Order: sequence, then structure tokens, then C-alpha cells
Amino acid sequence: MGKEIVIIGGGIVGLCSAYFLQKEGHQVTILDKGDITSGASFVNAGYITPSHIIPLASPGMIAKGIGMMFNSSSPFYMKPRLDYEFFKWSWYFHKSSTIEKVERAIPIIKDINLLSQDLFSDILNSAELGSFQLERKGLLMLYKTQESYQHEKEVAEKASVLGLEVSELDKQDLLVKEPNIKIAAEGAIHYECDSHTTPTEFMPKMLEYLKKVGVGVKINEEVVDVIAKGNKVVEVITSKNSYQPDEVILAAGSWSASLSKKLKINLPLQAGKGYSINVYRNTGITMPAILMESKIAVTPMSGFTRFAGTMEFSGINNVIRKERVLAIANGVSSFYPEVKITNDEIKNVKTGLRPVTPDGLPYLGKSKNFGNLIFATGHAMMGWSLGPATGKLVAEISSGKKASMDVSAFNPHRKFK
Repeated sequence: MGKEIVIIGGGIVGLCSAYFLQKEGHQVTILDKGDITSGASFVNAGYITPSHIIPLASPGMIAKGIGMMFNSSSPFYMKPRLDYEFFKWSWYFHKSSTIEKVERAIPIIKDINLLSQDLFSDILNSAELGSFQLERKGLLMLYKTQESYQHEKEVAEKASVLGLEVSELDKQDLLVKEPNIKIAAEGAIHYECDSHTTPTEFMPKMLEYLKKVGVGVKINEEVVDVIAKGNKVVEVITSKNSYQPDEVILAAGSWSASLSKKLKINLPLQAGKGYSINVYRNTGITMPAILMESKIAVTPMSGFTRFAGTMEFSGINNVIRKERVLAIANGVSSFYPEVKITNDEIKNVKTGLRPVTPDGLPYLGKSKNFGNLIFATGHAMMGWSLGPATGKLVAEISSGKKASMDVSAFNPHRKFK
């Protein structure tokens, strides 16, 4: 018999969880504090990236963050502030950034990304959402320096050992791949295993489908409290209503930590702000790429080219730092000299907050405190890529089925030692 399930959060993870839960026969209601038209699920690079096997918490990242702390236009920016939770998270991040822990995480990240890639294809082939962009052209890691090349070559070798399709391209190869745009790079590592989509196309279609099949969608309804009795969550109170579900899925992205505190659960999580600029004129760019030295993601989407980037740890806010946006625009021109992002395009920049765990792995699984609470958050820069896989795993956990993969590494109560 199906359960009444409330999902807190209407991003890609929340919608995909609803998609798979309703297929299991559950009655699902999504609660979102906004109108599900903005945020990280709409402004991301749209990548489905089995190649992104190295977690953000990797050796040297904290040192880079400290080095860039007073440069607010740097790609990786940690705003100096007196914040106990941020200091604690930073210490956990440091403890997670070891070679041994990264090596353990690599095959796990690969497996969940491949699962998600297959599920994106299944959703498209089902025709339930209608047509949406899903292309497998791979991802170019464009580099200017030998240092960047050597760094990515090491990652590529690990990816190849894991069975992912990867190749090296020189300048002449780039001309063949991108004949209509000049690229100021020495070459690229081409992860042929990767795919890309248009988030602003997929999200509304998924939302429309969910409403059509009976999923309740409550927008502009913020969760203000979560009440538990004993080992069970009994009530979710919003700014407008009260719900008494059989089960709760916490998929609230960067807001998941504050909601967890209402249940006296400490969830180490920080918001990592990203920015994106859409260019609707023809750029000549047909291949998704990451501009390595500038740390910018480039995606040819349906009707426009998206330039996205930066990881900014400055708390939960939507403040747009102009210097960071200009850094993206300048970084694009340094790799694509013919592409000059205009002031009007810069003014239309969008921002979103990505929930980042200390070790780069999401929180996914049942709460040890409450038998009817499932966590589905903390995906950092892979939230889009891992949306369908997370939704599928949530549905399997909720229904008591064997999970499509081992989720023990995603334990929401894991210790960071």
C-alpha cells in the first residue's frame, strides 16, 4: 500500500524523487519555498558527468581557498567571516581532503553518475516528459598550461582505468571538433563519456508531468518547523499549512542543514554559490567545455550558450558580486577571443546555491533518529548530474527495495575523521 510522502524541496533532486516515488504507488506532495523557476537547478551547467570522479574535497583545496580568501573575484572564494558552523565544516573538509579518501570516493562517484546518465536516457525514451535536449558529445577540458594538462591527464588516466571513454586532443583536433569558433588553448582532454542537457527545459517539463500524474506541488510555501515524536516525524508545518505524512524526504538543498536542526540533527553543509550567464546569439560553440585555468563551464543549450562558474562560500544569500561575474566574462574571452559577453548579458546573470558536504559526497539515506525521514541533499556541483539517480535510490529506500547501488558511503550520519 502506498504511503503519503512529503518532499521538502522542489529542485532537481526533489522532482526526481517525486517522479520515482509516484511510480512506486505513493501519494507525493512537494513543498517549495519558492515558485520552482529559479535557483541552482535552473542555472547550472546542465552536465551529466561520469568524468567528474574527483570530489571537491581533495588535497590542496583548503590551501587554495585560504590563498584566494581575500580575492573576491577568484574562482574558489571563501568569504572571511566569524561563523562557527563554517569553521567546523572547513575542518571536516580538511580532514576529508586526503589521497586515501579521494581514492575511495572515485568509484562511488563514477557509479552513481553512470546510473543517473542511464536514467536520464530512460526518462527521455519514455516520452512522458516529451522531448528535451540530451546530447552525448562529451566534455572538453580545455587547457592553456602544461600544469593544467598534467593535472587533468592524471584524472583522465584514473577515468580510463575505470572504463570511461577519454581521449586527448591537440590544437588541430580542436579545429576539427569546433570548426566555427577560435579557441585559445593548447589542447584538451575529451571525456567522451559525458552528456549535457538544458535545465530550463527539463525542469518545467518534469514539473508539468508530475502535476499531471497527481503529485501535489505547493509553491511559495516555506517549511517553518518539523515536529517529531519518539522516532518518527509526525508533522511538517509550513507558512501556509500543516502536513502529517507517513514519510518525509529532505531535499532542501542548501537549506537542509537549518531544517535538520529543527530535529536536533547536525548536518554539516555549506552553500556554494555559482553564477551563470546565458548568451542567446550564435557563438559558434557546439561542444561542452570546461576552461581549466578560468574554472568556467561552457554549455551549448537549446537556443543559447551558457557560461557558468565559481564556487563562493559566503553563506546563504543571493547577492551577486559584480567582480565575480566580470571574471567569468573575461575568462570566456581568454579562451574564446571572438566571444565578448555584453553588458546586457552580464546584467542578466543568474545565481544559485549548491549544498556542499565536507567530503564531496551527498547525504542520501534514512535517518538513524527517525525511521520515516530520508535525506537527499548535499550534491554540490553534481546535483544536476545526480538528480535522477538520487530520486531512484530514494524511491527504492522508501519502498524497502534493494537499492540500485550501495548507498552506505552517503550515510547522512557519517563522521568526518
